[in-house]
Amino acid sequence: MDKLSVMHAFRRIVERGSFARAAEDLGVSPALLSREIKLLEESLGSMLLTRTTRSMSLTEAGRLYYDEASGILEAVTGVEARIRAGAGAVRGHLKVNASSSFGQAVIAPMLPGFFAAYPELRVTLSLDDRIVDMVEGGFDLSIRIRAVLPDSALLARKIGSIRQRIFAAPAYLDQAGRPETPEDIAGHRVVGFLLADHLSSWSLHGPAGHRTIELDPPVRVGNSLVLRDLLIAGQGLGTLPDFVSKEAEARGALVRVLPEWELPAPEVFAVTGSRLGMDAKVTAFLDHLRAAMTA
Repeated sequence: MDKLSVMHAFRRIVERGSFARAAEDLGVSPALLSREIKLLEESLGSMLLTRTTRSMSLTEAGRLYYDEASGILEAVTGVEARIRAGAGAVRGHLKVNASSSFGQAVIAPMLPGFFAAYPELRVTLSLDDRIVDMVEGGFDLSIRIRAVLPDSALLARKIGSIRQRIFAAPAYLDQAGRPETPEDIAGHRVVGFLLADHLSSWSLHGPAGHRTIELDPPVRVGNSLVLRDLLIAGQGLGTLPDFVSKEAEARGALVRVLPEWELPAPEVFAVTGSRLGMDAKVTAFLDHLRAAMTA
């Protein structure tokens, strides 16, 4: 028995003074309403209505049930109205998870403008280079950078792509020489990204097709910002995503190696627990993030 539906039906019967009129309002048969009220009375162990062929009246228990049921139904209606009204408002507490480098290089610079736009919003930003359990962590949104995401109950939306290229400092290339072909990379000192799929095998695509270069990096780090700084310091060559390399390349601290060759481009995914997780505060955050990624 759906108690809320039965409460609603009972209230309508009392207010309309008739099973037939209440049934017409609710789009059901009088017989169905009669059976539901009989089941309700049996579950309560008390008569709620006295009925004759000509009239219907509330018992004392019926009056109590009507008053309490009306209060419950009005409270439910009020809660639903408040939730619907708040669904479009950017307020409350937004909990976001992202990788350390993406969080520092892309998300952090956009936050002041985001805070200014939505002053009523509280934000918790957690940076972790390993995939976290969104449900256990209570996160509304996780930004993940992967070639593909494994199947799960989570809902992932692609919000952008990232280009992965090979970089080195000019000083390192002056000393060690500039690779002319992908195969030349094997003769160079490589700084590897510990969490990448391509730590020890670079699959490159370029004008001559595809090349796979097997590597054994002597230096391996788990943060691409640290990797960038090591490359700037002349410690070898390595791969960087564009959101990490952009500023250093623009000022000449890093230069492209084999500029016509790139690694497969990973995707940026916005991951939420369900479609209902895509509420106004998540949508607002992603709008600002997309703008920051294309700036």
